[in-house]
Amino acid sequence: MTAGEVYDDPAAVAEIVASLARPVLLGLDVDGVLAPIVAHADDAELLRGIDEVVTALAALTPVAVVSGRSVDDLHRFEFSETITVIGSHGMERRAGPALELDDAEHARLRRLTDLADAAADHAGEGAWVERKPAGAVLHVREAQAPTSDEAVDELLRRADDITGAHVKTGDSVVELLTRTTSKATAVAAIRAETGAAAVAFVGDDLTDEEVFAALGPGDCSIRVGGGETAARHRFAGPPEVLQFLHRLAAALPVD
Repeated sequence: MTAGEVYDDPAAVAEIVASLARPVLLGLDVDGVLAPIVAHADDAELLRGIDEVVTALAALTPVAVVSGRSVDDLHRFEFSETITVIGSHGMERRAGPALELDDAEHARLRRLTDLADAAADHAGEGAWVERKPAGAVLHVREAQAPTSDEAVDELLRRADDITGAHVKTGDSVVELLTRTTSKATAVAAIRAETGAAAVAFVGDDLTDEEVFAALGPGDCSIRVGGGETAARHRFAGPPEVLQFLHRLAAALPVD
């Protein structure tokens, strides 16, 4: 924790969410929220007990997993069919139509992937590129500074020259996308579909800040971990998220 950051009691926040206007849409990021952050995304696993409690909550209120991971990658977590699963920052939906790119987007994706590969080579050992249906992600968590910092800066400069490219930065990652997308837009769409009167969203990274900033006074925003945030509440890590989910499942009335 850095100066000025205060972590909230998960039980107290659960009571706040349970008191919101119903139905409440519960939105959850995956990495850093339901699954502890690991060096390589392929090694991520849900915290023990998360799957059971999230499934239980989906029987009480609408639940959506909203992740930057592709929908195909999210299959590894085997979320219940009662949970809405959104991938690629809102561009993909489980059981929805396949994501299709036009010719210009395909060409842009090739250019962006080439840039990400070159940046990974520049960053050196520990850097790697994750390929997605509409983008490429440079991961430098295990790469050494200052070389990795230089690679990221150069990647951002070069990506800025590609018309139509959309760049999202996060904790030791740079994601290059072929089109504009937003978790906030995805959450708003699910809110409308479910008729939710309020939204409670839990996230840990810059892409989740888009959701926090879009929520209103009757909603609840929860940041996991440190860093500047627009969220009203903050948890220390996934174990506290698990506590929150258990208390929320106990606090929500059965319709």
